Amino acid sequence: MRRMWRSTGLAVLAAALLAAAGCADATEDTPAGAPSTAASYPVTVGDLTLSARPTRIVSLSPTTTEMLFAVGAGDQVAAVDSNSDYPPEAPKTDLSGFKPNAEAIAAKSPDLVILSNDLNNIVASLKQLKIPVYLAPAAVTLDDTYREITEIGALTGHVDEAADVVRRMKDEIAKLVADVPQRPAKLTYYYELDPTFYSVTEKTFVGSLFSMVGLENIAKSGATGDYPQLSAEAIVQADPDMIFLADSKCCQQSAETVKARPGWSGITAVRKGQVYALDDDIASRWGPRVVDLVRAIADAVTKAQA
Repeated sequence: MRRMWRSTGLAVLAAALLAAAGCADATEDTPAGAPSTAASYPVTVGDLTLSARPTRIVSLSPTTTEMLFAVGAGDQVAAVDSNSDYPPEAPKTDLSGFKPNAEAIAAKSPDLVILSNDLNNIVASLKQLKIPVYLAPAAVTLDDTYREITEIGALTGHVDEAADVVRRMKDEIAKLVADVPQRPAKLTYYYELDPTFYSVTEKTFVGSLFSMVGLENIAKSGATGDYPQLSAEAIVQADPDMIFLADSKCCQQSAETVKARPGWSGITAVRKGQVYALDDDIASRWGPRVVDLVRAIADAVTKAQA
């Protein structure tokens, strides 16, 4: 169930992403609930027009839940799905983002539903019930993240707050990237989605973050797409300088379990103690906490031995 991001239309077992995110920095400083003074309605985003500020929002995506609270719309959220575990005060329910049920959602009396996947044809079902729907699919680039935060801010009456979140995200990421030491040769890395060696390529959202800090991915795009399943032998042969584990919470993977894998103790990343367990949730979401993911990567690269 942790693979909310990974299940967005990718026909692979690990289906990704990435998995899918505002860092604590991006949420703790945002206004708690007052709408922007400049907010006015009706507001139109794409083909969705809201005639009034929504006060009973239902979020069926952990990432959009984080976005809502980051822009200061938390007090307008009436219910979130069962996988929305951040921030802790989010009104978690048994609603499912994987198997959304229109009747169960309608029972929450929402005046806006925000989701990341049109599973079970839920968008059409909700529209038949005259319930406004905003679809925020998994980001492909950071610009997608910034756009969704901006649009959620507009729909909820928090235009200024959303702009501030985006600005601070951009500033923090730019500084993190700029502070990473330049190296004559790129360090290589292996990114693990699960213990069956599904990974990501540089063409994915998460892969692009690693490229930003100057790392080279051992997983390459090919016939299996951008979420390939590697073999243990191929990983050992590639001998990555660094290993990042996005399966530390779901699957209890760690530097110790990696070292215990047959043949892995000789990998450069293992020998040099450069195996890093990431927070699965942060690594699989594309919201404001993506700054935390970039920070974790940047810190690891800064400390890495050449």
